[in-house]
Amino acid sequence: MTTMLTAADQVPPAYRGVSLLHGWLPPTLQVIAAVALIAAIGWRTRRWRLIWLPCAIAVGLGLAAWARWFIDSQGLAGDPAPAELWIWIGLTGLAAAVLALGWRGSHWRRRTASVAAVPLCLLSVGVAVNLWVGYFPTVTALWNEVTAGPLPGETDLATALDQRQRGDVPSHGELVSVTIPADESGFKHRDELVYLPPAWFAASAPELPVVMMIAGEFNTPADWARSGNAIATIDDFAAGHGGNTPVFVFVDVGGSFNNDTECVNGPRGNVADHLTKDVPPFLTSTFGVRDTGWGVVGWSMGGTCAVDLTVMHPELFSSFVDIAGDTGPNAGTKDQTIARLYGGDAAAWSTFDPATVIDKHGRYQGVSGWFVISSDAPVKRGSHQANPDAVGLGGQDAGGNPGDQTEAAHTLCDLGRSRGISCAITALPGKHDWPFAEEVLTKTLPWLAGAVGTPGVRQVPLPSGGAARPAAPTAAAPR
Repeated sequence: MTTMLTAADQVPPAYRGVSLLHGWLPPTLQVIAAVALIAAIGWRTRRWRLIWLPCAIAVGLGLAAWARWFIDSQGLAGDPAPAELWIWIGLTGLAAAVLALGWRGSHWRRRTASVAAVPLCLLSVGVAVNLWVGYFPTVTALWNEVTAGPLPGETDLATALDQRQRGDVPSHGELVSVTIPADESGFKHRDELVYLPPAWFAASAPELPVVMMIAGEFNTPADWARSGNAIATIDDFAAGHGGNTPVFVFVDVGGSFNNDTECVNGPRGNVADHLTKDVPPFLTSTFGVRDTGWGVVGWSMGGTCAVDLTVMHPELFSSFVDIAGDTGPNAGTKDQTIARLYGGDAAAWSTFDPATVIDKHGRYQGVSGWFVISSDAPVKRGSHQANPDAVGLGGQDAGGNPGDQTEAAHTLCDLGRSRGISCAITALPGKHDWPFAEEVLTKTLPWLAGAVGTPGVRQVPLPSGGAARPAAPTAAAPR
């Protein structure tokens, strides 16, 4: 009998569940890098210690200073990077300088250590970045991403449809990759993903509602499944509700990893049309889901998209979860946003600005939303002005940010309430990273599943109270 090995199976069993965010592995990798660097530097000669080693240290300090200046001046991050990142960038520069300056006349053992120290320090930079943004929670998640390994519960569409026809109900949900025609939008997108709960496979299954899942600016459709651990979260919820959850569709809003569309129609792609005119008819015809009353969940840029889609299309979306989103689609200053996202069409900016849409719409009926923000996310205050051409890490453009996530949530929720939208604002501890998005999905899923009318799931109210509105800053607050 032949056994097929998945990409995850090729990871040694002892390492499959090992965390890249906590525990022993991250510091162990960095200790190994430090030992290799120390071995590469060595004591050597007096000339080495007095001339070449200080030069190598200067290179490391210069690289770290330049990296920090570049990230700050470009506004590449909402949360400040940890000191550990700058340290390892500096040590990488030191390692490279030691390799170049100390090669001549060195013993082969020291040369070997010098060669090894550079990639090990680079690896430690990657570890520090991952600890910062939480993109790869485990070794298996990293391995599956690198090797394009299978996602949790992944199967093919034909198998899932055959299972349903036979009434073969699985013990957990299944994830299928789909190629959705872009006949209406013309948007060139990657394959997208659909989560089918156990209840969908039952022979007499009722029509299920749909929840659309949107990741941050730099994204793939699989990010919520890999980095956000969404499949395990949804499976756990289904297990406690007789196999009932909405159908989830993990959409592509970029077409490529670094194409920031903000879910609007424009030169970067007609993404709004794809999400509202391509995706819904495909899901209803292929999976027999409801064609109205959908939910939408988004993190970072995706949170901005979630609000925008709901207030623009209440005939399709009735509930949203906005996880640390912006006040509106943002690609720099307002003028730059108009140029970049809308090809210079100022009227299009107004068309997709949530506050403008809400203000002009009139009273909404049956629309609700939950804004979740990080209570730990710092807002930089000072005289420094962000580069208006900046593009931010973690899901949002950085330049010209109209306000931090707390201000954005209060602005949109207050305006929404005045137009009949039921909403709540909750602040949770955490950084602007994928572990925070995962925690929020776990917390909000019971409300969202009930709000969209999932069979077998009771409706629960939005939380009362909420996060306090911050005091107005006295200076710019760039990211």
